[in-house]
Amino acid sequence: MNTMPHGTSASQWFRLIRGGRAPGLRLVCFPHAGGAASFFRSWTHLVPDNVELLAVRYPGREDRLFEPPVERMEELAESLADACASLESSPLAFFGHSMGASVAFEVAVRLAAAPGAVGPEALFVSGRAGPGKNHSRGLANATDEKLVQDLVAMSGTTAEALANEELRELLLPAVRADYRLIERYAASIPSPALDIPVYAYYGDRDDELDEDSVNAWSSVTRSTFVTRSFPGGHFYLEEQTAPLVADLFTRLGVKAST
Repeated sequence: MNTMPHGTSASQWFRLIRGGRAPGLRLVCFPHAGGAASFFRSWTHLVPDNVELLAVRYPGREDRLFEPPVERMEELAESLADACASLESSPLAFFGHSMGASVAFEVAVRLAAAPGAVGPEALFVSGRAGPGKNHSRGLANATDEKLVQDLVAMSGTTAEALANEELRELLLPAVRADYRLIERYAASIPSPALDIPVYAYYGDRDDELDEDSVNAWSSVTRSTFVTRSFPGGHFYLEEQTAPLVADLFTRLGVKAST
């Protein structure tokens, strides 16, 4: 891993959504393309008391709005791996949705390869095909109208904000940059890169995924691999938050709040 750029810190990259009392675990959540750390605020009351919930703060949105978005996976994953390595020594778990699943995976790979770094104990990927099964939709250079139509069709909190013309002008550059990052990205896995359990979640009505594409995540680990579907489309987790979070913490051996 590279040394963190000047001025980069864990606090710059993570928003504390919920702080555990003497946390026995940190769950780091990676948002989707165009998404932001606030997407995970709805998880607050579901997180056990001894778990600290952190959400990744991508540049170019919310309180990092005026920073340039990152358009290359390598740059984003390197910075986040360094930020994760700087966290105190509580065990980690990663959850990533859509683009965030690939980002979480790439960060986990870098931590696994870095001498002395502590990687996650489990990786949860959501709403994303496994390596080699992703297909570009060519939206990075689409018109603003086409981008908005695509986001609205998938739903998600970003789509609601895009109904406001002023917010649209602020949000679309980050959305476009994220799509550019996705379209440039290709995971290279000559052999399983991880030794941790990988759990793949998806909506059973997600037009971008099928069982075969989700099962492609099995190639990244030498450990346990499990898939589970939930009712819904690409943003199934907005309506299935409670059962999703409960399942996640069950896999981690932690009882979720109710």
